Order: sequence, then structure tokens, then C-alpha cells
Amino acid sequence: MSLSHLGKALVPCVVYLLVSAANLQAEDWPQWRGPSRDGLSRETGLLQEWPADGPPQVWVSKNCGIGYSGPAVVGDWIYLLGSREGTEKLLALDAKTGEERWFADIGDEYENDWGNGPRGTPTVHEGQVYAMGGQGTLICADAKTGKIAWRKSMQELGGKTPTWGYSESPLIHGDHVIVTPGGKQGAIVAINRTNGDLVWQSKELTSGAHYASVMATERNGKSELVQLLVDKGVGVDAATGQLLWKTPWPGRVAVIPTPIIKDDYVYFSSGYGVGSKLVSIDDQYNVEVVYDNKVMKNHHGSVVLVRDHLYGHSDKVGWVCQEFSSGKAAWREREALGKGSVTYADGRLYCITKDEGIAALVEPSPEGWKEHGRFTLAPLSELRKKKGRIWTQPVVSNGRMYLRDQDLLYSFDVSTQGADLVRN
Repeated sequence: MSLSHLGKALVPCVVYLLVSAANLQAEDWPQWRGPSRDGLSRETGLLQEWPADGPPQVWVSKNCGIGYSGPAVVGDWIYLLGSREGTEKLLALDAKTGEERWFADIGDEYENDWGNGPRGTPTVHEGQVYAMGGQGTLICADAKTGKIAWRKSMQELGGKTPTWGYSESPLIHGDHVIVTPGGKQGAIVAINRTNGDLVWQSKELTSGAHYASVMATERNGKSELVQLLVDKGVGVDAATGQLLWKTPWPGRVAVIPTPIIKDDYVYFSSGYGVGSKLVSIDDQYNVEVVYDNKVMKNHHGSVVLVRDHLYGHSDKVGWVCQEFSSGKAAWREREALGKGSVTYADGRLYCITKDEGIAALVEPSPEGWKEHGRFTLAPLSELRKKKGRIWTQPVVSNGRMYLRDQDLLYSFDVSTQGADLVRN
């Protein structure tokens, strides 16, 4: 072939590569459930089908300590919590290699028959990392060095450690860190993120701490914080902590899933037979119940809203696709995959089962379960307690999927390029 002909033949290939590169978009995962705390990644350029044995494994870090904390990913840094030798720690790892960069002690290890150690995901913001241990100690540390700037216990704010440990992931809102100590002094608090001083405490709310994490929204030009407590869903003024609205919630045993917000609607779900509820909030903070049913009884694997439908696992029902506006079930799938957690990225649901550690790639479609590959996580942790399970939710960031089983953190390349994504 002549050089001129070769050049002409290569033109379509070059164009394809340029278009593919232009379609790539990487995104950090700096906190619980991703950039917007909704379990959705805006990342593109990811595999739409997995090979028979799953996506390529990049590395396994084997000394993350025990616990259920998920990773926060910012650039080449990973932050997560784990307990080693009886002390809970904030860990920083190299995202390219899995090697540990530093650790900072949080406090004594939380102990429970279902698994010791911390539960929440760290939050990374403007060079600082905010993290809460299972005993309720909140710390702020330098993201590059691990040096602790301040610490605050939920007990000094009137809180009491819930049955399965403090599991909340801190929310950064403006200059404040928002967490839920629970208790008679006020269930929700705002803490100065620079020095750890208390800014306000929502004294109108006295419910004990459970396990959901706070969300933020805007209404009437005012910042609002939304939380699901054991007995009510609430919205409070982000500037003062004043109660703006509330709706009853019959929480049982453990209220865990994070609320989902879309426009003027707030969606709640929890397990132990409770179900799901959608409410609308008007400009005067009046609450209207759109539906209240048992279609989605999500225990702790979270629910994601993709376009007009919700996806998640419902206790004793299986995986469910629920229409957001009506609450009706589009479909239920009991046999395809066991109970587990879900995250969304680039047109696919990333699921992992709590018992076997089966990871599955599923197309979110109201027409039914459409699977595009699966594999079984291996090796599994030998440190997990008998009652413990794989409860850490999948994270997808910068072309990698991260899965955790206690002391083991796995990194898989799920990009179509088989390399680091190009940041747009």
C-alpha cells in the first residue's frame, strides 16, 4: 500500500480516536454516593459490556482495616476509614497503585456482632478530609498530610451511639459540616468546618441518631437540609437549623437510605417492612404526600433515580424498578441477583451482592432486568465477622470501579480505553 493510500486508510481511525477521546469524561467521587450524594456519576467512556471474567483488576489493597466505609476519590488520592489493632483510622491511598500514603487515628474501635470498625464515607473538600468514626468522633484532617486540625464527638453534642454505630457521612455545606448526633439537645448540627466550633443545633428535633446522611437543596432562594430520621422526614434551614417542614416516618429497627431530591419532591425509603414515600413541598413548606407504599423497602443498599425511575433492592421482593412519579412497580426481579447495593454510571447500574460478592453490570430500563456481565469478587476477606456481609457500596470514579470487603479494597479498570480517562 502506498503512503498516500495508507494515510487515507488511517483517517477514519484517527477521527474515531479523536471522537472517542472527546466523549471521555472522568469525575471524582469526593463523598458518600458521589459528587451530588445521589449515587450517580456523570462519567462517560465506560464499558457497556463486561468480559466473561469481569473487567481487569488493577490492584488489591490488603491492609485497609476492618469496617464498612466506602472510598472517596479525588484525583490520584483515595480516602477511606478502617480499624487496625483496635483503633479506627482515616487512610489515604494512591489511586494508581493502592499503596498507603498516610493514616490518622480517629479513636477507639466501635465493636458490634455484625462487624467492628467505622461505617461512613469521608468527605473531601478544599484540601481537607472530614470523617466520622463508628463511636461518633468527627475529625478534620489535611488531605495531603493527614494532620488533624480538629475533632468533635457526637456525645458532647448530646448524641448517643446508635445500635450499629454512627454511620453517617458528613455533608459540607458552605462553611459548615452537617451531621446528625441525634438527641434532646438537637438532632442535626452545623459545625464550623475550619475550627470545629458548633454553629447551630436543631433543637426542635430530638430524635435519636440513626444511619441516613443529610442532603442539601434550594427552595425559595433559601438553602435547605433534608434528613430522614427514625420517626420523620424533615427539612431545616441550612443557615439556622430551624425546622421548615416535616412528614411522619414509621422507621423500624434501622433507618438507613439517604433521601432522594428532585425539584420540589423528596423520596424516602427504608427496610424492615416500612416501604417508600414521595412528598412534594410547596413554597410555603406545606407537605403533600404523593404516595406511601411498600413497593421499595430498601434496607441499606441505596436507591438511585435514573431519569424517571428508581432502581434498588426491596426486602423480600428482589430488585425493583419503581416509577418515581406514581410509586408503581415497573418490574420486580427476584432470581437474577441477590440482595445488594447499587451505583449508576454511564448508562449502567453497578450492583454487588452482600452474600457472595457477585458484581453485576445492569442496564437501567423500565422494560425489565437487562444484564451486561458479572463476576464474583475474589479473594474475600477473612476478617469479616460471621454476621457481617459485603455492605460497602460500589464506587465508580476516573475510569475505575472500587469494591470493598473489610480489609480488602479492589480497583477495576472499567474504562473503554483501558487507561486513565481524560479529564474534560
